[in-house]
Amino acid sequence: MPPKTALRWVIFWLLTATGFSFLIGHFVSQQKQMEFLTCYVVEWSLSLDNLFVFLMIFKAFSVEGHRQVRVLWWGIIGAMVLRMVFIMLGVALIKLFEPVLILFGLFLIYTAYKMAFSKHDDKDITKNKLVMLVRRRFRVTENFVGEQFFTRRQGVLFATPMFLVLVAIESSDVVFAVDSIPAAFAITRDPLIIYTANIFAILGLRALFFLLSHADQVFNFLKYGVALILAFVGFKMLAAHYVEINQYLSLGIIVVSLTVSIILSVILSNKKNRSS
Repeated sequence: MPPKTALRWVIFWLLTATGFSFLIGHFVSQQKQMEFLTCYVVEWSLSLDNLFVFLMIFKAFSVEGHRQVRVLWWGIIGAMVLRMVFIMLGVALIKLFEPVLILFGLFLIYTAYKMAFSKHDDKDITKNKLVMLVRRRFRVTENFVGEQFFTRRQGVLFATPMFLVLVAIESSDVVFAVDSIPAAFAITRDPLIIYTANIFAILGLRALFFLLSHADQVFNFLKYGVALILAFVGFKMLAAHYVEINQYLSLGIIVVSLTVSIILSVILSNKKNRSS
């Protein structure tokens, strides 16, 4: 997808999500509208970091551009199903044992720390536990076979590297969901709001990926902004019984954190390019 086309689709999905929020405000309530918008911005900002993981996976497996489209398409479908499962599990856990929210909050703060101070490793991606499990259970072809996930050779079923890439993408999305769903529960307990916010964030992923695919070295400070958002949401969850943080204030803090990290990344990247 050319950058200009990707940018148009990113804007389209952002405007669609905003339009949906106005429908919620008109037909339900402004409170639910703010919950949706805050959830959407959190999920969208977390998806930015996840997209760079996708990019690393494609680089690690040497996936060409035309093959990335097919993997992303199936990855998005899998993500929609995973979100539904995780949200329902979250609702059930909270109903059974509400103090689990404290564990969610602590987990988000730990995730924020890990995101800010750890580095992704391409080698670790290719040695993903699920990928290694597939390698043990299936015969895997050395090279890609078009865009197929499986192929038969002399009546024997083989997995292809495309399937390994899909497994790596889906497993990274599980990790992403484990981070993002608890963050959403810090904003609202309404599963419909959480799911729709997730869906709108996911629907824009493919276009956003192609927009950012050539700019992975530009957004070096993005992970710090996302980590700050996770830490804020975690502390908000822990302090829910003692301090009520207004949804407008929450949305403002999240948007400012994301915006500042992106602006800093771009400014410092431009300075680095000029100096070199």
